Amino acid sequence: MSITTKLAVVVGTALAFFAVSMPAHAQATRTFVSGVGNDADPCSRTAPCRTFAGAISKTFINGEIDCLDPGGYGAVTITKSITIDCLGTLGSVLASGTNGIIINIAVNANDPFRVVRLRGLSINGTGASGAVGTRTGLRGISILQAAVVMVEDTVISDFSLQGISDTRSTGGKLFIRNSVIRNNSGAGIGVAGAATNNASIENTHSINNGFGVAVGTGNRVSISRSVMSGNTSAGIESDSGGQIGVDDTTVSQNATGLQNSGTMTISNTNISFNNTGITGATTSFGNNRIFGNTAAGTAPTVGAASTDHGQQ
Repeated sequence: MSITTKLAVVVGTALAFFAVSMPAHAQATRTFVSGVGNDADPCSRTAPCRTFAGAISKTFINGEIDCLDPGGYGAVTITKSITIDCLGTLGSVLASGTNGIIINIAVNANDPFRVVRLRGLSINGTGASGAVGTRTGLRGISILQAAVVMVEDTVISDFSLQGISDTRSTGGKLFIRNSVIRNNSGAGIGVAGAATNNASIENTHSINNGFGVAVGTGNRVSISRSVMSGNTSAGIESDSGGQIGVDDTTVSQNATGLQNSGTMTISNTNISFNNTGITGATTSFGNNRIFGNTAAGTAPTVGAASTDHGQQ
């Protein structure tokens, strides 16, 4: 065998090995969507896809989908770790008659993190019922399985059930930051999994929903620097066995401000102008302002070093 032939065999073998070692799916770690894209394209910067569903099929596990320009990018089901980031522009999901985003990442060896990051989205459930414009979307974000879900700088509105619904049965973490959840018939944020889900809500407005935040048995939620206002049932609600910590938050103009059958602590919080301020037992760690409610309801139990003002 000549030297040239031997070299060709070696190079061919190396290329074959390299091809085997590369992902067979040929997916990219970063893809792009555009309002003028096409899902038949590779979702590259110069040939973007049209929808999130089209892009996610071409994005590798734990990759990122970025929005290039304003557009409605459609409902999507997420079954692997992914980032969807539209912060620099308007990335919209109009989910008439369906869920906006479903997150359902099963445990698997190829996806050790099982984490979803959603940033800079508008998720809207508005639709038509005959000649009536109404809420026809089901849930804005429905979390069924995942280890971690992060929602940042996002607006979720006009769903017939929950804005964000976390019903994971094996437990997980939910982080919501700098977001607005509004005009949903059910809870703006519902954390009701069968296992212990831990949620952190920061600098978020949950307004004009059925409930601002509703927490099921066994789940734990912390709320800070947020507004729960104008909700038709309660601003913040906990079932028996649920745990909620509220700090530096405004709870106002709800049917009931705080409605608690579990464990709820409050500090540095305004509870004002509700029909009923508080129902159920709460523990105060100080500096709450409880005033202007039609009925004060149940006074908090004073915790260590607590000073509250204006119970009426």
